[in-house]
Amino acid sequence: MFDTMTFTKIVGSLCGALLIFLLGKWAAETLYHVGGKHGEEVAVYVIEVEGGEAEEEVVAEVNFDTLLETADAGKGERVYGKCRACHKLEAGENAAGPYLYNVVGRDVGVADGFNYSGALNEVADVWTVENLYYFLEDPRGWAPGTSMGFAGLNKSEDRANLIAYLATFSE
Repeated sequence: MFDTMTFTKIVGSLCGALLIFLLGKWAAETLYHVGGKHGEEVAVYVIEVEGGEAEEEVVAEVNFDTLLETADAGKGERVYGKCRACHKLEAGENAAGPYLYNVVGRDVGVADGFNYSGALNEVADVWTVENLYYFLEDPRGWAPGTSMGFAGLNKSEDRANLIAYLATFSE
């Protein structure tokens, strides 16, 4: 039924269709990307709107007393699971990071037996609730040069719950 010439025509037509598809894809990318460069977005047409000036982002003031009153130490214990890989809660038990026993209200960089990078001492003197809150949000942004590799906690509730949990391990 099929001879070699028919099979060759079928394979040739499939290869030709694939070639046409790939050339069409290349042409479409060239047309729709400015100059064929990826990653650079240039607005071809800008629609002007009245009052289109960018408004400044309003930064909400955080009331730490209210935040800690509503914080749940039980939920903070679950959040602490992210810290457990590098920190311990027992006094004097350092791991990859310093121990966190009595950290709320403790001087910065004084955990016995831990070698700090020095970046924290330049930013703060004491681990107040405010300092812990902003440090846990973005450690490298708050204390540039810190050796802490954690990316931070995005949710303010998680940070407050974690601080409430750590406060239960204070003297």
